[in-house]
Amino acid sequence: MAKSKFDFAEQHGFSKPNDDRALHLMTKCAQTVMQELEDIVMAYGQSDEYSFVFKKKSNWFKRRASKFMTHVVSQFASSYVFYWKDYFKDQPLLYPPGFDGRVVLYPSNQNLKDYLSWRQADCHINNLYNTVFWMLVQRSGLTPVQAQDRLQGTLAGDKNEILFSEFNINYNNEPLMYRKGTVLIWQKVNEVTTTKIKLPKETEDKEVEVTRTRTKAVPLHCDIIGDQFWEEYPEILADS
Repeated sequence: MAKSKFDFAEQHGFSKPNDDRALHLMTKCAQTVMQELEDIVMAYGQSDEYSFVFKKKSNWFKRRASKFMTHVVSQFASSYVFYWKDYFKDQPLLYPPGFDGRVVLYPSNQNLKDYLSWRQADCHINNLYNTVFWMLVQRSGLTPVQAQDRLQGTLAGDKNEILFSEFNINYNNEPLMYRKGTVLIWQKVNEVTTTKIKLPKETEDKEVEVTRTRTKAVPLHCDIIGDQFWEEYPEILADS
């Protein structure tokens, strides 16, 4: 998000440390981008950001970086406004949000995996800190400055110990969406819909259930730092 995400979250009443509405809205926007730009093979999101991975041999807009960036960012921003009311039913959007972006060309699969691993590691580090920070503020009554001072110089183990000993929270039991972020990949999904058909010798239409298989951008909350994810979905790094 281009404008300060902290100001935007505060002015729109986001829950802390995580607001499910905001996270699900971001994922909906990313899914919309993937549906519009089918050369995207996966996406990874956390907090107020999403990364999109295009096919290696994509010739979309003749591989012009400016076209990639402007189309992704504009589609994402317009989707955020369009779907806002579906997730924030009682909170009006006070002003149009803005998003920025950049295009990076990674020379190898390993470079790409390293980048995505860094984003997921960053998600864990930030979420662990924010979880402890807001517990100290909301439940221990510390001011933000006091909570920041309390956490200064602490390691991951120290933060886990504070959560468990003072708030009876096992960080490993926190939702995976908070700890791992969200991965979007293409998967075939069966959708059941109801339709009306006219039967011979029948005066009224009859409702029947129809199952259709569609390929959709499906959210996963899993580890992408290790090899298991990439071995399970080798098509993401394929040469196509």
